[in-house]
Amino acid sequence: MWARKTVATESCPKSYITAESEALVEDFLVRRRLGGMSFGELSARQVEGFLILEQALAAEAQAARREG
Repeated sequence: MWARKTVATESCPKSYITAESEALVEDFLVRRRLGGMSFGELSARQVEGFLILEQALAAEAQAARREG
């Protein structure tokens, strides 16, 4: 059993991570760090993924502020 906040699974979550999703996360983090979130250059899939990742990061930051 693996659980974190509001997510739980009975198997290792690493098995759900594809090479494509790992590349998307890496691309997101690099663009975020360099300030290059020009959505006009991204595919719809990238934009959707980046928005989901941004929302997850904001939720993590908010939870850390509440706990800290």
